[in-house]
Amino acid sequence: MTKLKAAELLVRCLENEDVKFAFGIPGEENLDLMDAIHDSAIRFIPTRHEGAAAFMADFYGRVTGHAGVCLSTLGPGATNLVTGVADAYLDRAPLVAITEPNYWARNVSQETSPRLRLSSRRKTKRPTPWIELESVLPFFFSNGNAK
Repeated sequence: MTKLKAAELLVRCLENEDVKFAFGIPGEENLDLMDAIHDSAIRFIPTRHEGAAAFMADFYGRVTGHAGVCLSTLGPGATNLVTGVADAYLDRAPLVAITEPNYWARNVSQETSPRLRLSSRRKTKRPTPWIELESVLPFFFSNGNAK
């Protein structure tokens, strides 16, 4: 049994879901994923902006019914995906957004993960609370009346 990198396993899962295209910007944080996509049947379409990648994936998902995949680098690259991902969410379009969490560099301006980090500029002794993104999204899309 051969060992797979996480990126190779992720690409295999995407192929099993019949993903044909991925849109985004290659960067140093997603090089392993880019190598795995290069060795697969998935065609990578480079874009000039992460927002464009998210909207392209959103439109692809709407038209084909298969998941559109967009990927970005961490930090500001991931935040640029938000508008397109929110549009797909509101229209119930199948979309997968992939960004690379940076577990080693703890610079808050560059930290991105599948969670929202709530923090302030002041130093506290308490740990910063984390909120699951899934629990926050309904609040933003329900005029503040989410339960």
